[in-house]
Amino acid sequence: MDEQLKQIGERLRGLRDALDLSAQEVADTCGITLEKYERIERGEVDITISNLMKIAKKYGVSADALMFAEEPHMRSYWVVRKGQGLSVERTKAYKYQSLASGFAHRKAEVFIVTVEPKPKAHTIYKNTHPGQEFNLVFEGSMELYLGGKTIVLEEGDSIYFDATKPHGMKALGEQAVKFLAFTVE
Repeated sequence: MDEQLKQIGERLRGLRDALDLSAQEVADTCGITLEKYERIERGEVDITISNLMKIAKKYGVSADALMFAEEPHMRSYWVVRKGQGLSVERTKAYKYQSLASGFAHRKAEVFIVTVEPKPKAHTIYKNTHPGQEFNLVFEGSMELYLGGKTIVLEEGDSIYFDATKPHGMKALGEQAVKFLAFTVE
């Protein structure tokens, strides 16, 4: 995981250098402080998937290139076999497995997300991004914070929501939660 964060940071720094951007410009794109962005580039802290997508969209690169160092090439279809798909562990608690990474110019992002349980005192990190999001719980249960409300989702439950509202989730109980996350702008 630490190595993945460092590699993502290196790719972000490379993009910034190639486009002759200041770290402050990219931090502003993400809506974060310069200090936090610089720590992301050094691989010291995590960057959210939504911030990677903001950077990709604004600077005309694929989010896959930033996350996985691979450009998507398929234009007709993309198959991901069970247990396959490019994965990134943003933190020890969150693992994202991309189900659409090889499809070029896609309109949606599709991930299987696994969230490990955290201590009860754990604060849910809230995120926003353009568009809408759909989550379907496959295993376990999660608490979803959405725009001031807390919603519990069990195995088989789903939710479709406005992703511009602050949202975040955590696993409930002792078991990791695994869910499908589908986002579209």
